[in-house]
Amino acid sequence: MSWLGGHGDASSRRSGTLTVLDVGSSKVCCMVAKLKPRDDGKLLRGRSHRIQVIGIGHQKSQGVKSGVVIDLDRAEHAIRLAVDAAERMAGLTVDSLIVNMTAGRLKSEAFAATINLGGHEADEADIKRVLGAGAKQAMKAEREVVHSLPVGFSLDAERGVRDPRGMVGDALGVDMHVLTGDAAPMRNLELSINRSHLSVERMVATPYASGLAALVDDELEMGAACIDMGGGTTTISVFSEGKFVHGDAIAIGGNHVTLDMAKGLSTSLDAAERLKVMHGSALPGSADDRDLVSIHPIGDDGDVPLQIPRSVMTRIVRARIDETLELLRDRLNKSGYGNAVGKRVVLTGGASQLAGLPEAARRILGRNVRIGRPLGVAGLPEAAKGPAFSAAVGLLIYPQMASFESHPAKGISGLRMTGTGGKLHRMSQWLRDSF
Repeated sequence: MSWLGGHGDASSRRSGTLTVLDVGSSKVCCMVAKLKPRDDGKLLRGRSHRIQVIGIGHQKSQGVKSGVVIDLDRAEHAIRLAVDAAERMAGLTVDSLIVNMTAGRLKSEAFAATINLGGHEADEADIKRVLGAGAKQAMKAEREVVHSLPVGFSLDAERGVRDPRGMVGDALGVDMHVLTGDAAPMRNLELSINRSHLSVERMVATPYASGLAALVDDELEMGAACIDMGGGTTTISVFSEGKFVHGDAIAIGGNHVTLDMAKGLSTSLDAAERLKVMHGSALPGSADDRDLVSIHPIGDDGDVPLQIPRSVMTRIVRARIDETLELLRDRLNKSGYGNAVGKRVVLTGGASQLAGLPEAARRILGRNVRIGRPLGVAGLPEAAKGPAFSAAVGLLIYPQMASFESHPAKGISGLRMTGTGGKLHRMSQWLRDSF
C-alpha cells in the first residue's frame, strides 16, 4: 500500500467497486459503490476518489445486541438479506466487504517510537519501520489492533512534521494512535459474515467511520468530536489536525430509551418505539402536562387506550438521555482530548434524531452541537441520507485514508489474502494499488 494515498496523479489511481457492511443493533446496511479517481484538482482533503452508490440494502437487525453478535444464525440471516438486496440493485455479486465494529470494549492508546536515520533522508522504508515499531507495542493477548495510525512525526527535536519523506535528520519519531478491541466479538462478527460466504476485507471502528462521514474538513482540521448514537451503542471519536486521535464506545443507545419507556409505561416494545419516534423528546415543553398521549398497556385487551400526559414520557426519555450524555462528557474529559475538541461536537447515528437532543447535548456537554448527516457521497436514496447511515457511508470513505495505517501483523484485522488470485485477491490488490 502506498503510504500516502491519493496524492499521485489521477492516472495512477484506478476505479473500482467497493462493498461495505454496517452490522448494527437495530439495522444491517450494505452499500455497493463505484469509486472513481478525482481529476478535478479540487480534492477534499484526503478524498482521492468520487463515490457513487450503485446498490443499497438494509434490514432490521437480528441476533445483535449492543453491537455484539449474540445469535450467529439470525445475524447471518439479516446480513444475507441486506447483501442480497444491495447486490440485486447494483447488478453484481459481492464477495468481500469492509465492515465496521463497535463491540469489544474499544480502547485508544497513544504510543511513541523513534528510529535512527543517521543523517540521511527519510524514505518510505524508514516510515514503515517507525510505524511498525510504534504498532508493535500495542500487540496484547486477547486484544486485536483495529487501527494503528500515525498522528504526527518528529525529526530530531522538531515535532509536528506532517510528511517526513525526503527530509534529513538523525532520528525519526512518530506518535501513534492505536485502537484495540477484544478479539472474541470481532471473530464472532466475522464468523456471521463468513457463514454468508463473504469475506471481511478490513474491520473499521465505528467511531472512525462515522467521523469521516459526518465531520466537515474544517472540523477535522481544527478538532471536533463526533458522537454516533446507534440503537445499542453510542460511540465517540475525536479528530484533530485531520487525524483520528481518540475513540471510545459505550453500550447504551436508542434502544435503551425505548426499553425504559416500555417498562415505565408498561407497554410493548413496538408501541414504545412508535411513541418515542412520534412524541418522544429530550426537552420538556410548556404544554407537556396538557398534551395527552394514548397507550395500550401490555396484556390489556380493552379497546379504550390509556391517556397519559406527555410529560410522563418526556421525564423517562430525559433521564436516560441525560445519563448517556453525562457518561460521554466524563469519558471525553478523562480521555485528555477535551481541549482538542474545543467547542465542536457533531451528533450522528439513528438515535440522534430524537427531538430536543441537540439542546440536551449543548446543556450537558457545554459545547456547540449540530446534527451531522453523511457527506460527500453521490447516489444515496433519500431514505439513506439521514444520520442513521453515517457509519456505512464512512466505510466507503475509509479506504482513501487507509494508506496511513500500518499493519504489523496480518491478523483478523489485517488485509487477508487468499492466495488463489481469485476475485477477493483482485479486490485487495485494487485497494492496495489505488490508495
